[in-house]
Amino acid sequence: MAEFAADGRGTELRRAITPWGSYTWGYADVGADIYVALGLVLASAEGLANVAFLFAGLVYVTVGLAYTELSSMYPMAGGGQLFVLRGLGDLWGFVAGWAVLLDFTIDIALFALFSAGYLDHFFPSLSRPPWIILEAAVLVIFLYGLNVVGVRESTALNSFAAALDIATETTLIFIGFMFAFDPAFYWHQVTTFLLHFDSSKLFYGTSLAIISFVGLESIAQAAQETERPTTIVPRTSVALILTILAYALALSNLALGMIPWQTYDPATTHQFCGGLAPAACSAAHLAHQNAPVAWLAIHLPVVGSFVAPLIAILGTLLLLISSNAGVYGSSRIMYSMALNDLTPKVFTRVQARFRTPVVTLTVFTAIALGELIFAGLTADAANTLGDMYAFGAASSYTLVFVSLLVLRFTDTETPRSFRVPWNVTVRRNGRSYQVPIVGVLGLIGISSVLLMVILTHPIGRVAGPVWIVLGFVGYVIYRKRRKLPALGSVRRDWPAAQLHVYEESGELTLAEEYRDALRHQHRANGHEPAVNDEVLAHPSRRG
Repeated sequence: MAEFAADGRGTELRRAITPWGSYTWGYADVGADIYVALGLVLASAEGLANVAFLFAGLVYVTVGLAYTELSSMYPMAGGGQLFVLRGLGDLWGFVAGWAVLLDFTIDIALFALFSAGYLDHFFPSLSRPPWIILEAAVLVIFLYGLNVVGVRESTALNSFAAALDIATETTLIFIGFMFAFDPAFYWHQVTTFLLHFDSSKLFYGTSLAIISFVGLESIAQAAQETERPTTIVPRTSVALILTILAYALALSNLALGMIPWQTYDPATTHQFCGGLAPAACSAAHLAHQNAPVAWLAIHLPVVGSFVAPLIAILGTLLLLISSNAGVYGSSRIMYSMALNDLTPKVFTRVQARFRTPVVTLTVFTAIALGELIFAGLTADAANTLGDMYAFGAASSYTLVFVSLLVLRFTDTETPRSFRVPWNVTVRRNGRSYQVPIVGVLGLIGISSVLLMVILTHPIGRVAGPVWIVLGFVGYVIYRKRRKLPALGSVRRDWPAAQLHVYEESGELTLAEEYRDALRHQHRANGHEPAVNDEVLAHPSRRG
């Protein structure tokens, strides 16, 4: 039986994540995503798969900049959910967190499924249900045990796999463009789609491409366990943005110049099966769909037969740690939500020996297993999970952008060690505020992705809203039982909590800067102090 700390101090997470660990938490989630999304997007957006990745990538850049500013301001567990809570209040904070929880539980299931798919590159007969579903379930259970033991052990796995994958993907891209890329074939695939342009396919592919760009949430989730987070998180976030955007664009263009997109589409793959029997052709398609980057590597001249198995091994490992990021992230979101009275306090329970949130780990691993089994009962498990995944990401990111803009007006005291660029000055009530143009463009971009999901995802547009509604009902019941406002917000001493985090993480300069801003606001407000006087006098105490 798990042991829990009896006193009130047992709910704090330990700081065990280094700068490289912070980067690899994000890379483990986003870097692996191309191993999943490449085949799904090629099968849907066809000859304009590169355009789908480009649009999703540009939106991702704006999302990344927003997360970088907000996570440097609020280096606490919770990520996007915490940012929305600070900017828009309790109800919308819950909605954002609940939407991200949908994503993270699907992350666990989807990437475990594809991890098994890359492993089955060596065992093609296992690449169909129910065997691949059973393999994925075993991997999820393994990750649950790993995360109960602790985040440091999880980070070590991330760091090793990320370093190896960066080297291998770079080699694949270099060899592919130098010796296998065919410009004429590339142009043929692009122009063929343009001649028979289908906007619904492009929209569907673009909304699936967003799968490739979700890992910044993992960096933000790990902020409270990162050493000097306000310094480290901006650097690792910007590095991750550049790395992933480059890889996604390079691999999607390389694929269009090397192999027919039809080999990833179950409706057309039979054209490339030669004399294979229907059953063997179906198995071949599953192998391509479940391991798309390995299928691309097979077509490299001379070295393909050697690189493809390495890609399959790396895909297996990297997707496993991406699934691991989902296990980790879902537990930290619920931990943050429970600390802030959005969900029951039982989710703050921390295991005494390992200091990990074992209750949340158990609950959301079980939900992920349920989603995996449900997807396994459908005709295409990967597309079923991808359908739901895009809804959660687009919904949460939309609220994050709204919060970014609102917080520029409502929280001018918190130090911003990173600020979203390209700002315009707006005057309101005699004061000047900086509004980020990139933030406005990002809000428009991610809102359009959300609209694409609603229009083109038959499962996502039903399952996503149902998940939100069920969560909202549970939220209202919990708040009423606790005699808390269901539609309003609980008054919190945010400055006290924030000063504690700054000082506990070693960000003493920022703590003093924040304290000075609070004193200035205290004097400006006169009889309405911005923060408890005791906190200003004794900054090491929590309000």
